[in-house]
Amino acid sequence: MKILLFTYLLMIATLGFSQNNPVDFESGGFGANWTWTVFENDTNPPLEIISNPDPNGINTSETVAKFTALEAGAPFAGCETMHGADIGMFDLTSDNAIVKIMVWKSVISDVGIKFATPPGGSFGQVLVSNTLIDQWEELTFDFTPFLGHPKATNLDQLVIFPDFNARTSDNIIYFDNITFSDGTLGIARLESNSISAYPNPVDANWHVKAMTVILEIKVTNLTGKIVQEVQPRNTNHTLDLSGLSTGIYFAEVIAEGQNKILKLIKN
Repeated sequence: MKILLFTYLLMIATLGFSQNNPVDFESGGFGANWTWTVFENDTNPPLEIISNPDPNGINTSETVAKFTALEAGAPFAGCETMHGADIGMFDLTSDNAIVKIMVWKSVISDVGIKFATPPGGSFGQVLVSNTLIDQWEELTFDFTPFLGHPKATNLDQLVIFPDFNARTSDNIIYFDNITFSDGTLGIARLESNSISAYPNPVDANWHVKAMTVILEIKVTNLTGKIVQEVQPRNTNHTLDLSGLSTGIYFAEVIAEGQNKILKLIKN
């Protein structure tokens, strides 16, 4: 056991602290030779690296990944890279917080992306639905709300949920060209979208507003413990945070048709 642990730590040290991207599944690139493990997909058919079935439109790449989401599989069936290899080790920063992926799907459903640490810890997945079928589409995932999260450092695994949905048939999903870019614009979008909150930092009263009815607000500390939870059933709500200790918190705001995770600083 000690030998295995030493070998794993040595492998991490050898890899260094870097992120391997873009994930393009091309020969000589990243992704095609990685160890992808399929999970919660009934018999777990392996991820396939194949020729691009539709090399027109926005994706003219030669090779792509093919995931077969089985009807009997869980809605959250997906595939993941190997810890300690493949994508390397990295921190989530403003330089890489915007993640894009090209998908080709025959159904409309959520696609999920998640990152994990060597022990398997994660701050959770971000879900984005495709809007087109039977053609390539690029989806954008904004991870800027998780900047500063305690589980957003020392990440070494990429997890993809290609068809996050209860299925009535087997669905084939192709995905390709996973890129990471500057999250500065993502922060701007976060501050100007239809869910907003102020002030930040906050001393006592924290005001949350949304364009639709707010169903739930959960405030958690850096360990993930829920310190306050309310169900406003209104388009605005004021939380009394005067009883919280000074520090950083995360507030998940769930409203009709939308949800956001906001970083909150308590004075």
